[in-house]
Amino acid sequence: MAIDEIIGNFEMLDEWEDRYRYLIELGRTLEPLPKEAYTEENKVRGCASQVWLESKSSKEGPGAPILSFRGDSDAHIVRGLVALILALYSGRPADEITGLDAMPLFTDLGLAQHLTPQRSNGVRSMVERIKNEARAALA
Repeated sequence: MAIDEIIGNFEMLDEWEDRYRYLIELGRTLEPLPKEAYTEENKVRGCASQVWLESKSSKEGPGAPILSFRGDSDAHIVRGLVALILALYSGRPADEITGLDAMPLFTDLGLAQHLTPQRSNGVRSMVERIKNEARAALA
């Protein structure tokens, strides 16, 4: 799902509980990871829940490589956060990813103030992992 569509859907939801349910639904839209992707290498450090991110870099023509991500979590809410982060970052050029800050989006959607400190740390860990993948692709 495109990030603009997700933002529009969040804007239609006034109650936090509705946004919470929508976040869970977003998690259910994630493309399943293949069994072999559940490795220590793909595991995101710094998340209280189990989170795996798999990245793929493709270079088409001049410019920075395009990065695509897939992910999963063993927790419903976190899986929704993974879906939101992937919608924001996946399919973008690596140089764009390194300069893109996810936190304003989480604030605008009302998520930043409703996430526990552990989940907020997990979000930061996922974003940092994605940015590290982008920096590696640029190197």
